[in-house]
Amino acid sequence: MILEAVYLLPAAVWTGSMTYSLAVVQPRSARFFREDDQLEEFLTVLAHGNRWRVLAMAATLIASASAVIAVGPWSGSRVVYGIALVLDVAATAVFVHVSWRHWPARVFALAQERPDFRRKLRRSARAIWLLVGAGFVLTLVASVGRG
Repeated sequence: MILEAVYLLPAAVWTGSMTYSLAVVQPRSARFFREDDQLEEFLTVLAHGNRWRVLAMAATLIASASAVIAVGPWSGSRVVYGIALVLDVAATAVFVHVSWRHWPARVFALAQERPDFRRKLRRSARAIWLLVGAGFVLTLVASVGRG
């Protein structure tokens, strides 16, 4: 079904980008930049402009999951996409918190406060990764398993 593909593509992209960020970008950038100011500047530049892209992906996930629930081909898909919808709304809520609360506070944080902000961001990133990833895996298995 087309709606399932519309859901699965951004779910795969968001899950993959979070995996890459957590496994590669964050650890390597922390090792590369020895000065905290340089690391913070790099991370800020890297994050700049991504808010609206992520929100567009989240909106696509929420809309397409809702559409599958409304017109899904079988009742099992409605249940699975309902679970994924809840997970995606939760991930979006975490992202909104990070984007509008965490980052503005972090920009104005003192140097000694930055490590705590980075720890909180990693926790939030892991939560988003788990939520979106679980929704992606559930819907992928349901869609492929149906044949």
